[in-house]
Amino acid sequence: MASFLDFAEIAQALSQTHSRLQIAQTVGDFLAVLDPAETESCARFLIGRSLAQGETAKLNVSGRAVWRTAAEIVGGEDSGEEIFASAVDFGEAIEMLMRLRREQPAPTLTIAGVAQVFGEIAAIEGRSARKRKLDALRDLLAQATALEAKYLAKILIGEMRHGMSEGVMIDALARMAKLTAAEVRRMHMLEGDLGRVAATLRGVRPAKSAGAAAIRPLKPMLAQPAQDVAEAFAIVGREFALEHKLDGARVQIHRVAGETRIFSRRLNEITPSLPEVVEAMERLGDRSAILDGEVIAVNDEGRPLAFQELMRRFRRVREIDRLRAEQPIRLYVFDLIGLDGRLLIDQTYQSRTEALAELAASAGLEMPKRLVTTSLAEAEQFFADAIAAGHEGVMAKALESRYTPGARGRGWLKIKRVQTLDLVIVAADWGYGRRHGWLSNYHLAAREEHSGKLHEVGKTFKGLTDDQFREMTERLLALKTGEHAGTVEVRPEVVVEVAYSDIQRSPQYESAMALRFARIVRVREDKAPGEADTIEAMAREFERQTLKPRSRTDNL
Repeated sequence: MASFLDFAEIAQALSQTHSRLQIAQTVGDFLAVLDPAETESCARFLIGRSLAQGETAKLNVSGRAVWRTAAEIVGGEDSGEEIFASAVDFGEAIEMLMRLRREQPAPTLTIAGVAQVFGEIAAIEGRSARKRKLDALRDLLAQATALEAKYLAKILIGEMRHGMSEGVMIDALARMAKLTAAEVRRMHMLEGDLGRVAATLRGVRPAKSAGAAAIRPLKPMLAQPAQDVAEAFAIVGREFALEHKLDGARVQIHRVAGETRIFSRRLNEITPSLPEVVEAMERLGDRSAILDGEVIAVNDEGRPLAFQELMRRFRRVREIDRLRAEQPIRLYVFDLIGLDGRLLIDQTYQSRTEALAELAASAGLEMPKRLVTTSLAEAEQFFADAIAAGHEGVMAKALESRYTPGARGRGWLKIKRVQTLDLVIVAADWGYGRRHGWLSNYHLAAREEHSGKLHEVGKTFKGLTDDQFREMTERLLALKTGEHAGTVEVRPEVVVEVAYSDIQRSPQYESAMALRFARIVRVREDKAPGEADTIEAMAREFERQTLKPRSRTDNL
C-alpha cells in the first residue's frame, strides 16, 4: 500500500509545475504504479474530493474545524493571525501550524487508510455526531506529518490549488490507460465520478459505500452565459428554442423498474426530501426514464416564490409531511436524457424535446414555457415576458445540440437580467494562491436610510483584474483600522457597483439579507458612502422577488 506521504509529495510537486502536459504525465505515471485498489481514492484526492461524487453521506467538517483541531494538537491557536498573514493558502497555514509540534510523527498513514477514515467520519450520525467526527479528525491529524496534514486539509476543504482540474485528471487517466481523452471523457460523462473511472480503468470494480444508490447520476449539461438575446442569435444561429429559466433547484430524476431516485445538481441523492416528485413519477407506470428538471417553491395559490424559499425544503429529511404542507414545490421537466433503457444524449435537443413532450403529456408532467423562433423581435419579447413573470431570464438552446454531461458548450446559453447595487467596502480578506498578498475578498455593506449605519450584505472576490486587485489592496491598506484572523477592517470610503442574481435570507448578517452570486462591476469613484444603496431599498427588492407577479403569458 502506498503511503499518504507519497501522495503528499506528488501533490507538492504538482504545485510547482506549470505545464498542464507535465501535470497529466506525472499523475498518470503515479496512478499507474499504485495498487489498483488505491487508484480510486488517489484520483479523487488529487482533485480535492474526500468522497465519491454523489455520495449520500457527508463529512460535514469545515475548514474552521480543521484549524481548531490542528491548533488543539499543537497548542498554537494564538499564532493563527500571524500564520494566516504569511501562508499562501489554507493548507500551507495548517502545515506551518503543525510544524510547531515539538516532535514530528513518523509517516505511517496510507492512501487507503485515509480513505477509510474519511468514510468512517462521513458515516457518523446521531447523538454527539459532531464531537465524534472531530475526535476521528483529531486522531487522523495527530498521526500526520506536517506535509501530510497540509494535503489532508486541502482535501477536506476541496481546494488543492495545484493545477489538477477534472479536465487534467481526464488527460492523466487517458495516459495511464493508454486511451484517448475523448474515451475517458465519455466514461466520466456516464459515470459521474473520476475515482470510479480510475478504478474501472485499472480493472477494479469501484467501491460502493453503505447507502450509495445503485443508480448512477450523470453530470448535468451546463450552459454558457450570453449578454442578451441578440448575442444568443449570433452564437447559436438563426433558429433556436427559448425556455423560461426558472429560479429553483436543478434535479435529475431516474425512474427505473418502478423505483424513483432524485439527484441534485452536485449529484447528491435528495429523494427523501421531495416526495411530491416521487409521486409524480409514479404516473409513468412501468416506463423508465432519466429526466432533467427544475424544482421551484410555490405559494398556496401555486405562484412561484424565490430560490431561498425552496431552501426550506431542499435536502431536508425530517418532518417532511409538515414541510411539504408549509412550503409546496412544483416540478418542471425540460430534458429527457434516457427513455426505456436507452440513453438519448447523442440525439438532438429537438428530438429529445419531442419525446419529452409526449412523455410529459401522458404522465401529466409540466414543462417550462417554450418558443422556437427565427425572429429576434419575437425572442426579445419572450425574454421580456419571462422577466415580467418573475423568472431569472431564458435559456437559448440550439435545436441540433446533443446532451453533453458535465460540459459547458455553446449549445445551451443562459440569458439573465442583470441587477446592481452601489455598496461600500467595509473589510477585506487576504487572498490565497494566485491572490496571495492581495486583499481580494471584499465585505460589502448597504447603509441604513436614516442613521447612515452600514450593514454587511455579502462578500465577493469576483470582477476585478489582477491590476485592479493590486490597486484595491493599496487603497484599502491606506484605510485600515484593524485586522483579525486574516480580515482587514477599513474605513468605509470605497463604493463599488455590484451585480447580483437575487437577494436571499441570511442569518449570517444583522441585515438578515445577502446577495447571491455577487461580483464587482466597477468602482464608483463618483459616489460617496452616503450615496450608497440602502438596506430599505434592498428589503423592498427582496419582498418584490419573494412573491413573484403572475404573468398573463404564464400558466403558473
